[in-house]
Amino acid sequence: MTALPPRLPFFVYGTLRPGEPNHDAFLRGRTLAEEPARWEGALLYDGPGYPYAVEEAGAGDRMVYGDLVTARTEEYAALLADLDRLEEYAPADPRNLYERLARKVLRDADGTAVQAWVYVAAPSVAARLRAKGSLIESGDWAIRRG
Repeated sequence: MTALPPRLPFFVYGTLRPGEPNHDAFLRGRTLAEEPARWEGALLYDGPGYPYAVEEAGAGDRMVYGDLVTARTEEYAALLADLDRLEEYAPADPRNLYERLARKVLRDADGTAVQAWVYVAAPSVAARLRAKGSLIESGDWAIRRG
């Protein structure tokens, strides 16, 4: 029997942010809170209509900006499954484009650190992005698209 993952909030930085195309389809009415947050030590790359976050050793002061989303308790399991499908993530699948990892993100309001699920570029995707990807210098998908 597979252990259930912890019930962490989600850090979203692309099409799931408020005002982006997947926000209403996946999150509207299913959350308790959505608040601005940032993830330190990561870079943001442009993808084909959506971004990829890449963990980067030595990127200390670089940040990815997004939102910390806390799901309603009764919606959590279904939302986690829906987001895994959206991101085409399956545990231990070498074909994944994204991996779902627990990472520390910071609330913008007070700098409080919170463990959250973050969908990051899978290792093979991250390697391609580092070599040939288009870096979003601001670390903010909304500004890049703005």
